[in-house]
Amino acid sequence: MLIDFFYTLRAAKLPVSVKELLTLLEALQKGVVGPQSEDGWSMDDFYFLARTTLVKDEKHYDKFDRAFAAYFKGVEMLTDFSKELPAEWLRKMLERELTDEQKAAIQKMGWDELMKTLQKRLEEQKGRHEGGNKWIGTGGTSPFGHGGYNPQGIRIGGPGKNRSAVKVWEQRAYRDYDDTQELGTRNIKVALRRLRKFARQGGELELDLPDTIRSTAANAGWLDIKMVPERHNNVKVLLLMDVGGTMDDHIQRVEELFSAVKSEFKHLEFYYFHNCVYDFMWKNNKRRFGEKFDTWDIIRKYNKDYKLIFVGDATMSPYEITQPGGSVEYNNEEAGAEWLQRLTHAFPHHAWVNPEPQGVWEYRQSIDLIRRLVGGRMYPLSLKGLEETMRLLSK
Repeated sequence: MLIDFFYTLRAAKLPVSVKELLTLLEALQKGVVGPQSEDGWSMDDFYFLARTTLVKDEKHYDKFDRAFAAYFKGVEMLTDFSKELPAEWLRKMLERELTDEQKAAIQKMGWDELMKTLQKRLEEQKGRHEGGNKWIGTGGTSPFGHGGYNPQGIRIGGPGKNRSAVKVWEQRAYRDYDDTQELGTRNIKVALRRLRKFARQGGELELDLPDTIRSTAANAGWLDIKMVPERHNNVKVLLLMDVGGTMDDHIQRVEELFSAVKSEFKHLEFYYFHNCVYDFMWKNNKRRFGEKFDTWDIIRKYNKDYKLIFVGDATMSPYEITQPGGSVEYNNEEAGAEWLQRLTHAFPHHAWVNPEPQGVWEYRQSIDLIRRLVGGRMYPLSLKGLEETMRLLSK
């Protein structure tokens, strides 16, 4: 079994050697992970042991998590309810495609009713369920579970399919965007330079090459060096990036943008959020619940001279924007819309860059909501879109 697991990790481009696999096997043989049941060691214990022995750099944790989940087809999940959901319920056994008429026939519950109904189902349900329109399970039209269809539900375990979940009850690990990503083209950097402004600051000097050439030529070839005060890039950028969930589809393009922004702007501050901005953000995705940055503190820390750039696909349940408690991850006291308005009021020069194809924007209710909240200042993550964004922010 572990040989196939080893090849899965190698296929995921993880730098795993045979020596490290042997170390893992030796650890298992010596009982580093002790048996907790008749079936042997727990999956959690094996996961942490495997990651410790096989992965030598934390930058590879995300690749390892994906390969581990793909091979073992499921990880144990956490919920906020006192009643634990058996993992076997959440194993996808049935893929079901509905007709447009069937989808149209499914009624949307509404936020409060949805949450009350889920708690009631948790109390009533006693076993695994597949299909159907009521119980927590897979492949049906119930608003609870995964692998089926419901216009607004709570995804419990399993992958997202229609991206319409109001909440997601599962443990989720995001990774930071790589700011050293090599760009396939210089066009992004060129587009960003439209925003760069230079100011003469300080007393340090630099060579003025054009004036030196002119002066030397006028002086019959005798070298006449001319110096000018060094120019400094004076633009300040506050970059807020959506990470995880549907943004996984856009990792490469966002990393290219992030790399270009870090190389072009000297005064750059960045933070992460998920889906919509709420009362806190973070800088390190692995410590996002341990090292929080209060959004109010961010607003107070940076003055209005900063150019505020959101990067996100704005694809989520509308409840995440309009409702207190709408976040898929925790119970936010104020709606995301309130925080977006505070940020856009604090930073008059702002824009939203969206990696989703512009052709689908009109079909996503959440994108329309976000677009209106930022005053229509939403642009696609394309060369033309970036040029328009920089042109707007430079005014």
